[in-house]
Amino acid sequence: MQKVEKASIMKLQTTLFSIWLAIAIAFWASTGCSPSYPTDASVFRMSIKTEPPTLDWTLATDSVSIIILTNIMEGLTQYDAELNPQPAIAKKWEYSEDGKTITFFIRDDVVWSDGKPVTAKDFEYSWKRLLAPETAAQYAYFLFDIENASQYNSGKITDPDQVGVQALSPHILQVRLKKPVAYFPSITTFMVTYPAREDIILKYGDAWTEPENIVTNGPYTLEQWEHEYKLVLKANPQHFEGKPAVDAIRIFVVQEPTTALTLYETNELDYIELPPVAIPNYKTSSEYRNMPQLRGYYYGFNVQKAPFNDRRVRQAFAHAIDRARIPEFLKGGELPSSSWIPQGMFAYNENIGSKFDPQKARALLAQAGYADGKGFPKVTAAFNTGDVNRLIGEFIQAQWKEHLNVHVDFESQEWKVFLSRLDLDPPQIFRLGWGADFPDPDNFMNLFIGSSGNNRLKWAHPRYDELVALGSTLKNPQDRKAVYDEAQVLLTEQEAPMIPLFVSAQNLLVKPYVQGLENNAMELLYLKRIKLHKTHLANQ
Repeated sequence: MQKVEKASIMKLQTTLFSIWLAIAIAFWASTGCSPSYPTDASVFRMSIKTEPPTLDWTLATDSVSIIILTNIMEGLTQYDAELNPQPAIAKKWEYSEDGKTITFFIRDDVVWSDGKPVTAKDFEYSWKRLLAPETAAQYAYFLFDIENASQYNSGKITDPDQVGVQALSPHILQVRLKKPVAYFPSITTFMVTYPAREDIILKYGDAWTEPENIVTNGPYTLEQWEHEYKLVLKANPQHFEGKPAVDAIRIFVVQEPTTALTLYETNELDYIELPPVAIPNYKTSSEYRNMPQLRGYYYGFNVQKAPFNDRRVRQAFAHAIDRARIPEFLKGGELPSSSWIPQGMFAYNENIGSKFDPQKARALLAQAGYADGKGFPKVTAAFNTGDVNRLIGEFIQAQWKEHLNVHVDFESQEWKVFLSRLDLDPPQIFRLGWGADFPDPDNFMNLFIGSSGNNRLKWAHPRYDELVALGSTLKNPQDRKAVYDEAQVLLTEQEAPMIPLFVSAQNLLVKPYVQGLENNAMELLYLKRIKLHKTHLANQ
């Protein structure tokens, strides 16, 4: 009976979606909004789910901001299609014999959008701004492998000149590390390591990222930012790799995925992310793209708030979720996972984590004093508004009720409000995700060290921190994997301050006239590499 009901529901969802899409397209046609293709190959149109919380790359932490910043800025290095770091503003780099000093050699043909040259001093200023305690940057820990970086960030050292990053000349940047870090050139692809202009930030203060004030060095410049509506990027003719083929990028803020799909079908957008309900209808389309991501989706606990200050309660909640059912309703190729390091990344171990075990879950909850859920206090879980998050929330809520006899209230919030709440006072339970900033397990494991600004769990464990620090120094893969295995067991089984649920997948639609758009497991969208095929447009 359960299978029949489930099949009927899925069929009904598909039917309702088809009806909705037909009505939506008919509405656009009836209002005179006939399908509009770009009049030439100069404009690429896409959507984002929410307003970027900030375009200050020192303070940004979210994937929406990263999309914009990746295309208006350049760092020392950039990724190729296989996610290997390649020269960008740094034309080359050299390691010292002991591997603890890296010297980056800056190109002499890179300029800011106001015509001033990009120098090594711009990197030194930016990195020390990231580390300065008064900046309160959540990604400051990203540079803690640098000599005296963590001490400066914590206030133990007040002289920034003692931090191991120094501009030896306008074109030479020296970085002194506490230990050899083989993946450091991957770190320098990331937005928080982009150079910054001290004079601009001092002149305009908090308004320095507005279009009329911001100074950038990337393939596109920020021409327009109509808050909560759209951003327009303009091709930069001074870019050191040459002016991009596409003259302008129009990025619309479209919160509802079904609205974005309507805009795509009526040819108002060239690229969108598919909502879960629509995926089955497009899987056979030549415009459909699917790719696993290096992105984990998890539910976290604020371990300082009862009853989740008791690890037995956290363990019970983790064992009460049947992750294998998640792909059934998301339908996008998601990979259920109880471990934290994602499939597709070194040190992934499918055997780690709190597996689905309702009997064990109930026993743990009883040990904590809540047999059969009796006496369990009022609990609230929060997630940011979105179809996927809502579906997951409804599923998790039902799982905890079914297997633990515990009711959890769920509430959704707009992205910026949600992030602010996590920063100020995380709720008892919250959903978050983490996408790779660089393709190494250290990036995932480092997230939950005690000093990480992105650790909202209020959880810190000395042994976990020791293991993560050790893992980044080991060269032997087997030794390194063993260390990460131990750290993952501590994180996902013994302490369980968070519950890994699945590894995400990209489900996209891309118009056939868009060429050169390379999707990758890190979701990096290098728009400077795309072209729009004029001949195809002319035939529409």
